[in-house]
Amino acid sequence: QLQLVESGGGLVQPGGSLRLSCAASGFTLDRYAIGWFRQAPGKEREGVLCISGGGGKNYADSVKGRFTISRDNAKNTVYLQMNSLKPEDTAVYYCAASSSGSYFSCGLKPYQYDYWGQGTQVTVSS
Repeated sequence: QLQLVESGGGLVQPGGSLRLSCAASGFTLDRYAIGWFRQAPGKEREGVLCISGGGGKNYADSVKGRFTISRDNAKNTVYLQMNSLKPEDTAVYYCAASSSGSYFSCGLKPYQYDYWGQGTQVTVSS
C-alpha cells in the first residue's frame, strides 16, 4: 500500500530553519514526482516546490532562494529544507506523489498529484 508520512514540523522563530521529511512506503520515490504543498487557515492549498523522477525541480516564487528540495533514494525519502522562515510560511505542509507527467519536470498544482501524506504543522512566530 502506497503511503507518505511527513515529519519535522514545529515552532520556529522568524529567520530560523526547519527540515521536513517525506518518507515513502509501498513504492519507489524516484519513479514519481514528489511535491510539497502547504495550506494556511482560510487559504487554498498551494504548491511550494517539487522534484520529478528525473531530478527536475520547480519552485514557487515565494520560496525561491529560501527553500530547497532533495531526495535520498536509499532512504526513499524526500526533504524540504526551509531557511529564512517568515511568519507567512506558517501552514500545514503536505507531501504528495504523482505517477503521471514528465520524468524531467513536475507541476505545483494539487490536482496533478494522486497520493498525499497527512501533513505536518509549521509555525513561524516569535
